[in-house]
Amino acid sequence: MTYSPLTNRFIQALLCLIVCSNATLVLGAYPHKPVRIIVPSQAGGAADVVARAISQKFYEAMGQQFIVDNRIGPLGAELAARAPADGYTLMFTTATVVIRGSVQQNLAVDLIRDFCPITQTLTQSNVLVANMGLGVRTVAELVALARTRPGQLNYGSGGNATSNHLAGELFKLMAKIDTVHVPYRGIPLAVGDVLAGRVQYMFSSPLSTLPQVKEGRLRLLAVTTPQRSTALPDVPTIAESGLPGFAFTGWMGYFAPIKVAQPIVERIYFEATKALQGAEITKRLQAEASEPVGSRPEAFAVFVKAEVARWSQVARDAKVKAD
Repeated sequence: MTYSPLTNRFIQALLCLIVCSNATLVLGAYPHKPVRIIVPSQAGGAADVVARAISQKFYEAMGQQFIVDNRIGPLGAELAARAPADGYTLMFTTATVVIRGSVQQNLAVDLIRDFCPITQTLTQSNVLVANMGLGVRTVAELVALARTRPGQLNYGSGGNATSNHLAGELFKLMAKIDTVHVPYRGIPLAVGDVLAGRVQYMFSSPLSTLPQVKEGRLRLLAVTTPQRSTALPDVPTIAESGLPGFAFTGWMGYFAPIKVAQPIVERIYFEATKALQGAEITKRLQAEASEPVGSRPEAFAVFVKAEVARWSQVARDAKVKAD
């Protein structure tokens, strides 16, 4: 009998839960106390919102609090990596951690060396937005304007070596334009300066900018994924707007310290996948131009390695350096 891919994933997760249950004689009932979820980004950001929504589902399923702990930047990843590998400290993060590691070679921790991937929870289309006063309505118009004013247009990001920074550099490389990167300490500050006109455009998660777009305060130019977003079907991709081959897909996922026991990995994978199949989480993700994934730990590990290789190359081509 042939099952759908989603059914196959659920069957695999159920088998893993059985294995996890059989391992309780060794590990004890997991979890038997609160679990800390380190999120290496600011409170109120896209990762924080998703982590808290799934943590509530973890609590409902496992009867223990999963407490989100926002630790901005490399410090968050370092705290998670150095925590005991007992399953009571996990990390929920975005592509930014991979990108920062691809750019800054002297970080205290390495995502591949120091972490065990658990599951990729979602993919997300980022958006390209511009200041309303800039007078551009399409990607082609933005590129044309930038070419007539080399070095005069600025774009904002949540900081050096963040995912939206590298998306901006990939855009510059492919569009053959000369614009100036302005890093901020977090996306909200960057959005504020795009609204004020101090920087002219930026790449961002939909969660951070769609409210301003709906209010008519920001111009939405395109989505960054290879195909149009199901949540924003009328918004073109950058690839179809004059830069064929452009693709930047955001993602989020769970990691644990490298030596965590496999049954714990399987339990978190199972519960995360179950949460992602629920109507409440699915509706929330779709509203933010995101799609649930729920990949197996080994598949997520392969994906992370490919992401590191890709963004390392972009960083070299763009000569990007972290702080």
